[in-house]
Amino acid sequence: MPASTEKTARRTRQRAISKRPVTSSSSARWPLRRVGRLQILQSPNLARLDWLLHGFSTRPGGGSEFPHGTRSRPVAETVLNLGFTDWDVRERVIANRETFFRAIGAAKLRRTALRQIHSDIACDAGSASAADEPPKADALFASDPGVLLIVQAADCVPILLADPKRRAIAAIHSGWRGTVQRIAQKTLGRMQMQFGTRPADVIAAIGPCIGQCCYEVGSDVAKEFHAQFANAREWFDGPFDALASGENDPNWLPWLTMRPPGHPPPTPTVRLDLVGANRAILIEAGVPAKNISASGFCTACRPDLLFSYRRERTTGRMMAAIAIR
Repeated sequence: MPASTEKTARRTRQRAISKRPVTSSSSARWPLRRVGRLQILQSPNLARLDWLLHGFSTRPGGGSEFPHGTRSRPVAETVLNLGFTDWDVRERVIANRETFFRAIGAAKLRRTALRQIHSDIACDAGSASAADEPPKADALFASDPGVLLIVQAADCVPILLADPKRRAIAAIHSGWRGTVQRIAQKTLGRMQMQFGTRPADVIAAIGPCIGQCCYEVGSDVAKEFHAQFANAREWFDGPFDALASGENDPNWLPWLTMRPPGHPPPTPTVRLDLVGANRAILIEAGVPAKNISASGFCTACRPDLLFSYRRERTTGRMMAAIAIR
């Protein structure tokens, strides 16, 4: 086989591998708890703590009418959208939030939320008053009873932490940018400084997010992870080494691809396991592997149950919430 033909065949095989569905390494799925019309996800490990309340919202129920379908055949789906999106009415979102808070037993608690910016910033929720503007950050931590910590997501990773010894908690929003900046580890560090938390005591719950089966990323993301983590390739499926080193750019010499001008070959991609990456970051920070559980649900695979920005673009938002009673 000529060298050029063999090289083309090799690239074709690499692209086929990068498109092959894979299953996330997360643990067994958490059970769904029905509360009225809602379906709430809870971590079994956190649910055992009687001084704590928490929950991850899902899509069904609520009072928002989500428009989708086609122009000729529009469909209005009734959903529990908890984010202030362009397609929804603010009053309905507020009503949905109250419904969710009642479902997890947090109707009377003070709520603390964020203006999420895909950062590594963690804030002390105990120092903020109810009248304050939401801080620009992606994690909250507290040890005060009666304060509900909230993060939103629609593919990114929501993480809840609880320290049973010091009775301290945290809520984290970790997209790929937050993950590569180790926001979960930095939040643990803030809890350690503020409350004396020992990572070995912490229980971590990784909520529903986009799974490796559906999360294709390009060389920019691969390079960022390669620069920050020695074991980054463990969280990628596909030609990670080539993308991370920049050796797999199909457009550097278009004449080699034997394609006409203006028709470059598809850019190679890899699939990223955000659950596996955040699990490894928590373990590296000192949290025992047995203390970390994941929901087992992929947001892009389950449009019947969860919102996914990557799958739908126009979509709603879910919440992860945690509080000390």
